[in-house]
Amino acid sequence: MQLIDSHCHLDADEFDPDRAAVLQRATAAGIVAQLVPATAVAGWPKLREVCQAQPGLYPAYGLHPVFLAEHRPEHLEQLQEWIERERPLAIGECGLDYFIEDLDPAAQARYFDGQLALARRYGLPLIVHARRAVEAVIQAIRRIGEVRGVVHSFAGSPEQARQLWEHGFMIGLGGPVSYERARRLRHLAATMPLQHLLLETDAPDQPDAGIRGQRNEPARLPHIAEVIAGLRGAEAADIAAQTAANARRLFGLPG
Repeated sequence: MQLIDSHCHLDADEFDPDRAAVLQRATAAGIVAQLVPATAVAGWPKLREVCQAQPGLYPAYGLHPVFLAEHRPEHLEQLQEWIERERPLAIGECGLDYFIEDLDPAAQARYFDGQLALARRYGLPLIVHARRAVEAVIQAIRRIGEVRGVVHSFAGSPEQARQLWEHGFMIGLGGPVSYERARRLRHLAATMPLQHLLLETDAPDQPDAGIRGQRNEPARLPHIAEVIAGLRGAEAADIAAQTAANARRLFGLPG
């Protein structure tokens, strides 16, 4: 199988001791490309360095809502400069997080709207975080209009998924779908149109059920493909091929 990890934080400090070995295991597992989204301005240079050091790693620059305390209004101007200079394949990670109570929703919305506007201006897809905020994310997408992307680690309803597809957004699924208690998510994985699905690990976070409590890494992506294949009564190779084609189409990846 050849797979694309549509969401992996390979620049995270957790990978500093053994990043080369992590990449070797990913290659051995059939991972041919990885999208590596940013979190805050301070991390953009390291992210660029990590992705330049290895073929098949593609950075996305953005302002993650969980890191709201680190963001400043001028960072949106810096993001525009980085987009024009670095020519990334996507903007992100961006979005809304209503799970963490002390993250000001209005401030989050300002940064998210700013990144939606940049995505529209430059014709770039977005990598969106939507934790307990899927409906608000859909409303923002509608308000800005003419944008596309992926809502990663999707945890909304089937109706919300359908609305996202209609607005040009794909659904990213990873480790959580491997847990039997995630019934709604597993039902979505089993029944959704395959052309709207991307696979992800979100490494080093969101380990699948097979490595519960451990550090996640891109080499676990074949397991996600196998889980979804089992839910759909399909072959894992077919899931890998279709989701890789989806990622290439959305992000403009080569191959």
